[in-house]
Amino acid sequence: MVAKKLHVALLFGGNSSEHDVSKRSAHNIYDAVDKDKYEVSVFMFTKDGFLLGNKDSMRIFDGENEDEVVAQAIKDVDFSNPLANVQNLSEVKDVDVFYPVIHGNMGEDGTVQGLFRLLNKPWIGSGVASSAVSFDKDLTKQLLTLHGIRNTRYVVVTPENQAEYPYEKVAADLGETLFVKPARQGSSVGIHKVRNKEEYDKAIQDGFHYDFKVMVEEAIKNPREVECSVLGNRKADASQLGAINIPEGDDFYDYNNKFVDASGVVFQLPVNLPEKLTKEIQQMSLDAFRVLDNRGLARMDFLVDENDVPYFGEVNNLPGFTNISLYPQLWALSGISYAELIDKLIQLAIDEFNDNAKLHYDFVELGQEKVGKGLIKKDGSKTE
Repeated sequence: MVAKKLHVALLFGGNSSEHDVSKRSAHNIYDAVDKDKYEVSVFMFTKDGFLLGNKDSMRIFDGENEDEVVAQAIKDVDFSNPLANVQNLSEVKDVDVFYPVIHGNMGEDGTVQGLFRLLNKPWIGSGVASSAVSFDKDLTKQLLTLHGIRNTRYVVVTPENQAEYPYEKVAADLGETLFVKPARQGSSVGIHKVRNKEEYDKAIQDGFHYDFKVMVEEAIKNPREVECSVLGNRKADASQLGAINIPEGDDFYDYNNKFVDASGVVFQLPVNLPEKLTKEIQQMSLDAFRVLDNRGLARMDFLVDENDVPYFGEVNNLPGFTNISLYPQLWALSGISYAELIDKLIQLAIDEFNDNAKLHYDFVELGQEKVGKGLIKKDGSKTE
C-alpha cells in the first residue's frame, strides 16, 4: 500500500521589500522537496497582500510576468468580502502543513502565523508572539539584555522623540561611527553606516520610510560577521559556524551582497575560530533561541570584535533559502542535506502542533449574573 503523501502549502512573496528574495527562496525549496513524499501547492502573496491561488502562483514560478498574472487574477475579485485577500486558500483541499517562505513583513512578524493558528494547521517556524518579537530588533535586544546575552548598545529613534537624539548626543554615547536601521525590516534593507551629522540625519529619514521605529547602534571596530544556524523546537541544535568576508570598500553585508551579486563575497564555511569562541557563539545562539521562544529554525548573526568577543546581532526566524543563503549551507556542513533539512523542518512543525494540541482550555459557565444594588457616590453617600 502506497503511503499518503503529506500535502505541503508553500507560501511566498508578500508586501515587503524582500518580495523577490522570498520568490527565489520558495522556488529553491519547491525544486528540492521530495515529490515522492510530498504533494506541494504554492501560494504567492502579491506586493499588495493579495494571496494568489495555486494555479496562478505556479504560472509565476514557471516564468510568466508577475504583474500581468496578478492583474488577471484580481480583476473580478469582490474586495468587499472581508476574506477576499486569502480566499484562494480554498483552491486546494486537505493541507497538512503550511510552509511560509515570506521574508520580512507578513511572514516573519507573526501575521501569517496568526492565520495558520486560526486555520488550526501545523506550520514551519516560530509562533505568533515569538515571530513578532524576533522580527522587532528593539524587542529582541530588550529580551536578550534581560537574560544576559551580549549585544551592541543602541537607542531607538521615533518621529516623536527624534529631537532628543541628535547626532552629537548619540555619538558622544555610542561613538562617532554608527549603524542606523529600521527596527522591523530584514535583508539589510534600509541600513546605513554613518560617520557624521549629515549622514545620520539622512539615514534616520530613510529609516522612517520603512518603520516608525529606527535603531541606532554602536559600531564594532573591524568586526568579523559570524553566523550560526539553529534547528529544533524546545530542544534545539546549533550548526557549525560560518563567516562572511565582504568586498573591500563595502561597509557591511548589504542587500546587494546577499541576493544580487555575491561574486565579491567570500564565505568561510566552516570558519576557523578558537574552540572557546566557537562554543560561546553556539551557546549564545541556543540561549537566544530559547529566550525568544523560537521554533523550527533560526539563523543567528554575530559580530566578533578584535578581542574575540562576540556580540549578538539579530535573529532571522525565517532565513533565506536561496542558492547562496547561509542557513542551509551551514547545515550541509553539519551533515544535513537540503532535502533532509526540509524533511526535518516539516516534522518539527507537526511535532510542535501535536504538542500544543495537548494543552487544555477550561471553560467555566458563568451562570446567572448577579449585580450589586448599591452605588457609592463621590461624596461617600450610598444609593439603593
